[in-house]
Amino acid sequence: MKIQNTRRRSNTVPLLALQPVEEVCLELKDHSITERSAIHFFRLRGLRDPHAQAARMTEQFIKQNRALMSLLDVRVERDYDGNDVRLVIQAGAAVGAIPLISPTTARPDFGLVVQPRFPWAGIGPMLAEMGWRVGPTPLHLPLLRRSERRVPIWVLSFMILVRLKALLDSLDRRFELTTEIRSAPRGRVHWAEYAMRSLPRASFLSLPCAFPDLRDDRLLKGAIRHAVERQLRALETQKEHGAFIHRLIEFGQQLLRRVQTVPVYVPSATTLGNWLQRPLRAEQFINGLQAIEWTIEERGLAGVSDLEGIPWTLSMEKFFEAWVETVLRVIAQRAGGQMKVGRKRETTHPINWEPSYLGSQKSLVPDIWLEWDSTTLIVDAKYKRHWEELQQHRWRSVEEELRDQHRNDLLQVLAYANLARTSRVIVCLAYPCSAENWNSLRERGRLTHRAELAVGSRAVHIWLTAIPMATAVERIALPLADDVRKTIAGTNGHYGIDQG
Repeated sequence: MKIQNTRRRSNTVPLLALQPVEEVCLELKDHSITERSAIHFFRLRGLRDPHAQAARMTEQFIKQNRALMSLLDVRVERDYDGNDVRLVIQAGAAVGAIPLISPTTARPDFGLVVQPRFPWAGIGPMLAEMGWRVGPTPLHLPLLRRSERRVPIWVLSFMILVRLKALLDSLDRRFELTTEIRSAPRGRVHWAEYAMRSLPRASFLSLPCAFPDLRDDRLLKGAIRHAVERQLRALETQKEHGAFIHRLIEFGQQLLRRVQTVPVYVPSATTLGNWLQRPLRAEQFINGLQAIEWTIEERGLAGVSDLEGIPWTLSMEKFFEAWVETVLRVIAQRAGGQMKVGRKRETTHPINWEPSYLGSQKSLVPDIWLEWDSTTLIVDAKYKRHWEELQQHRWRSVEEELRDQHRNDLLQVLAYANLARTSRVIVCLAYPCSAENWNSLRERGRLTHRAELAVGSRAVHIWLTAIPMATAVERIALPLADDVRKTIAGTNGHYGIDQG
């Protein structure tokens, strides 16, 4: 009778409690699409009706993880090709690693990793060239079940060192009760100790005193020193990745010099908890303590440990904007232009609606703005595949969705042209490409595609250009700087738009 009841209850469960597959991680590159068999991913091959079960599990899997996947700009859809239920995974402009909830256990048993389509070997040196202005960011999510071994060690080391620097910068000094032997009284004098130790030795000016002193938190600085030293040891094993690792090590050594006067201190979990209970805790303080905890527990040193990994993300759109800004800053130095950047809200132009509450977009914010007496260069960085697609296919053979996106990009920079006060305006769309593709385009003289519009007495130049994901900033900036100088001098000629 008990067996019959058990069977009756099991028939009402919509999803079988299956063990997760050994390969628990979905992986793809940014701006790419991949497919996975739901039957294989959820290990349903041995069931009598695996397709129906796979369809239900896929639907629940997508529903449970939609908000998580949006953190990496990833969309997942269910598809059925007549033979198999498939997970169709489409990545956007973010990279990183996050846990995913299992539809059978409701625990983060799965994972999702989005790799950059331009290799880490190039991204690391670019981060160093940009002065570490943009980088990977940890996410406040459950830990991944295992470390992501396909991501270099320096990714997490970078995140931890940045957090430790912010913690050091915000570390406020506080009064601590200090005991010292002094030649003059200060605070409270321990007369009994003075009578028993100092007087018998004729040390009449050795007064044991206890007094509050304004000092840095030595224990916390000792914990920071421990974390920095551990990260430096991990980075020492990564020197073969290039010179940028030496710059990251130098960054860590700068932090180490700030705490080298205090002894190393490894805080216990209780001590970390007590530090977190301090009043008026700033975000930098909490993030810094978390970085210390990650280091102590060896969590997810991107391949060093088999322990749980740390979820993280990196916006490739912001990364590429920062890279284009780095290149354009060299051009501004070469051509003598005044540069403003949207990152600092220096290029913001408000849109005043009447009535104000009915407006949609509140302002126009170009990414980069360079200005001379007679010419304005406005650059909008677009981390998309448009350049690659337009190089490989004719305009009319490109997918309609991509053509619509490209038209919107073009209309956006043309709107920016109205903001300039000079008689000549250059609006430029900058797209990423590989170093190999950039070298080939340069040899063929096709780095920049140009068009020109005459609007009354104003000349509007439209440029489409490629910026390689590589570190030779001076070499990248040189041809674009030459084009800018020629246009300012009025020697570039006239171009017509030949694409609809």
